[in-house]
Amino acid sequence: MTADTLAGTVALVTGASSGIGAATGRELARRGAAVVLVARREDRLRTLAADIEAEGGRAIALGADLTEQAQAIDAVERTVAELGRLDTVVNNAGVMLLGPILDAPTEEWDRMIDLNLRGLLYVSRAALPHLVAAADEGPRRVADLVNISSVAGRRATPMAGVYNLTKFGVNAFTEALRQEITQRHVRVSVVEPGAVTTELTDHLRPEIREPALRALADVENLHAEDIADGIAYIVTRPRRVAVNELLIRPTEQTR
Repeated sequence: MTADTLAGTVALVTGASSGIGAATGRELARRGAAVVLVARREDRLRTLAADIEAEGGRAIALGADLTEQAQAIDAVERTVAELGRLDTVVNNAGVMLLGPILDAPTEEWDRMIDLNLRGLLYVSRAALPHLVAAADEGPRRVADLVNISSVAGRRATPMAGVYNLTKFGVNAFTEALRQEITQRHVRVSVVEPGAVTTELTDHLRPEIREPALRALADVENLHAEDIADGIAYIVTRPRRVAVNELLIRPTEQTR
């Protein structure tokens, strides 16, 4: 695949201040896309954008809290206003707060539902008209919406009940939207990573984090770049090819 496969296109990546989102922003820029990096930590986004531009790419940092619908809409509209179009959206922003359902701090449930579901929905809703336009008129005559789910969206486990709920929801929404819009050449895909070394576990309460990390202590985790590579594979397929679902686990991970 040539380095300029996505030349002339614009990609918006959420949760781009670290981990999978940051790696995806870099990778899509290497493929020729102008990338818009969206997250709350704007200082990190600016550093990443500067790095991408130093490598010859084009990147814009947009600070936004996507759980606020107005900010999600504004991020999409600013992207189109500044770069003229929108061809690819990667809904990566999310949080994983594990723990037993009994006596759980329900503010953790609210955070997961707000970001993992509402934020993804708000961005998708705002972006879809622009993706349809890109598929009709763009240089590749196809557009992509990629939602980042998890192995937790395929199999429910103890200590992950509400996280499971949000990721099962992402999978269901993705498939329903795919059926609605695929004939417009807007491809809708879901990526389900297994264990990846990112900041995701940093948000866990200490009494939850230690046993969660212990459970995968013998597994060589994936790197964020491994998932970014899978996302790039999806969005660089020819117009006739849609990768609907991509499950990526570490080789040693059994569940």
